[in-house]
Amino acid sequence: MKKQNKILIANRGEIAVRIIRACKELGIPCVAVYSTADKESLHVKLADEAVCIGGPKSSDSYLNINNIISAAIATGCNSIHPGYGFLSENEKFIEVIERCNLIFIGPESQTIRKLGDKAMAKQIAKSVNIPVIEGSEGIVSSLDEAKEVASKIGFPLLIKATCGGGGKGISIIHNQDELAKMFELTKMEAEANFGNPDVYLERFIEKPHHIEVQFLADKFGNVVYFPERDCSVQRRNQKMLEESPSPFLSKSLSFELGEAVVRLAGASEYINAGTVEFIVDENRNYYFLEVNTRIQVEHPVTEAITGVDLVKEQIRIAYGDKLSYKQEDISSLGHAIECRITAEDPNNNFRPSPGLIKNLVLPGGPGVRIDTYLYNNYEISPHYDSLLAKLIVWAPTRKEAIRKMRVALEQFIIDGVKNNMEILYLIMHNTNFVRGVYDTGFIKIFMETLKGEF
Repeated sequence: MKKQNKILIANRGEIAVRIIRACKELGIPCVAVYSTADKESLHVKLADEAVCIGGPKSSDSYLNINNIISAAIATGCNSIHPGYGFLSENEKFIEVIERCNLIFIGPESQTIRKLGDKAMAKQIAKSVNIPVIEGSEGIVSSLDEAKEVASKIGFPLLIKATCGGGGKGISIIHNQDELAKMFELTKMEAEANFGNPDVYLERFIEKPHHIEVQFLADKFGNVVYFPERDCSVQRRNQKMLEESPSPFLSKSLSFELGEAVVRLAGASEYINAGTVEFIVDENRNYYFLEVNTRIQVEHPVTEAITGVDLVKEQIRIAYGDKLSYKQEDISSLGHAIECRITAEDPNNNFRPSPGLIKNLVLPGGPGVRIDTYLYNNYEISPHYDSLLAKLIVWAPTRKEAIRKMRVALEQFIIDGVKNNMEILYLIMHNTNFVRGVYDTGFIKIFMETLKGEF
């Protein structure tokens, strides 16, 4: 790896803290950026330097390309890590970075452009014999165009943000009235969260399993994939927990998905970390969904069962290093589960719950990891995503991992803001979840059984 490197982290919250720790372990100085609402945030305190880039609104700060690039140049950074969300998959941002002769710790802009164009991404998937879901041929710009596409693929269907992620910018549509109501609203949500209002449509598969496969690719053409993650426990398309390996997939299907990912990465000339998302139906037929051209919220699940530090690998690849792993070196040991702890009130339809952290007690012990930006007396801002922490456990078996997660949730205390930990604790005791019998419709049914309690 080259010397005299310096990384600007164009993000906030737990992922910024996660990247800072990787930088420090690699001996690379790092610079945090922050909005005026985040001046007391943990990532600001942990970084070697910190630069304010604007006001509380994301559009004024974490989505402000000029301010971020200016901060990088002013502090002498030679590279930028985008984390996830915000500008992490914004090709214009990456193009500016490249024009400024800075290193983007992620795929090249031309790769983002190809895979961000959903029609092109589907064509690439088709070219390497990966099944795809029927949908629009690219961006759908108007309601009239959306109605025309709907008449071809039928209902139910999905409206999805082209730059979406984290469950935002997605609407399930069951009829023409819902399409008329939600089309512009989904575009507005996409614009607010990702700085891009573009959306596309695709057929909605009932009772699917949401499976994704992490991979790494270097500039020398080497690609490795990792054991799949099952992300099917979702509420309103927002993942609540993830686990690896999936209790639903067979070993042969897991291998088939991994080999498909390698073909797709090669066909798209991909460099750096990425994740291919699949929908797997009840009969275990799988379909290409999209490529997340960034690190993901749930990456610690993969790290837990493989021992590979994915963020460090991102940095090494971006600086031109060759992958230090071959496919035969990637082994899966035991089982890992991640729970997303959010500042939401289950008693009030999961309404966001900003406020002051009055008492924070973190669980610990062998096989327990917490990624968070919380500390006592920290004020949770109302301006951003409600994710507070990620609680990750590892154990030799799935049953043991579930038991470990139960104990960890029991011992995790966050006073001052409402949170979803009790819901997650109850999921860990649900018979169907414990048996591994669930799909993306699990939470809707699960929450109905709790009516009157929440």
